[in-house]
Amino acid sequence: MDDKTRTQHPVLQPISDKELARESWKIFQIMGEFVDGFERLAHLRPSVSIFGSARTSPDDPLYHLTETIAHKLSDAGFAVVSGGGPGLMEAANKGAKRGKSPSIGLNIQLPHEQHSNQYQDISLYFRHFFSRKVMFVKHASAYVVMPGGFGTLDELAEILTLVQTGKTRKIPIVLVHTPFWEGLVGWFKHTLIKQGTISADDLDLFVLLDDADAIVDHIFGYYERAVSGPSAEERAKFMEL
Repeated sequence: MDDKTRTQHPVLQPISDKELARESWKIFQIMGEFVDGFERLAHLRPSVSIFGSARTSPDDPLYHLTETIAHKLSDAGFAVVSGGGPGLMEAANKGAKRGKSPSIGLNIQLPHEQHSNQYQDISLYFRHFFSRKVMFVKHASAYVVMPGGFGTLDELAEILTLVQTGKTRKIPIVLVHTPFWEGLVGWFKHTLIKQGTISADDLDLFVLLDDADAIVDHIFGYYERAVSGPSAEERAKFMEL
């Protein structure tokens, strides 16, 4: 690219005042989502974030399994946080609603597929995925990851990255339904570890479980072993998230 073409290239032109003003106002919109989320969820202790496909029908065994897991966690004293939509998100909120603890939905505005389910005690609405993801992680005492698509994989990669890099404290991460996840875990083992892009120890960041009672026991067992609570360093990292 010569100098004349470079100076005339639209990507390299200064942004107009109108465009700059629009982008600046968007910052306040994003800040509003964070402030609302922090204010409404700060008191939730403890909570479990449950992820899964929006496309799973209510007659699918995975729907009933998700509902059972959420019900047991709610009765055990965990607020349950889902994406607030249909499918396995609905199952999570429905199960939590039947239990003793709050059912939370972090809803996202999408042009298709997402609509809010009716089983939420607290409903928050987001336009931006990244601010919504912060809310999932910020207050979670555990992650339960059901089968899902790109959104579920995104959430799983997010928490694995944060724990692996020390940007948040280590929490139980449970992948549910082994037949669904074993191909991905095999890829971790035989490709990522072999290529040196992750270490073998990173496989200890999560477990595969298929039984609702085993999942609840695993989460309780984790915190019973961590009776001393997070260290000062872990608490500092958590505040930086």
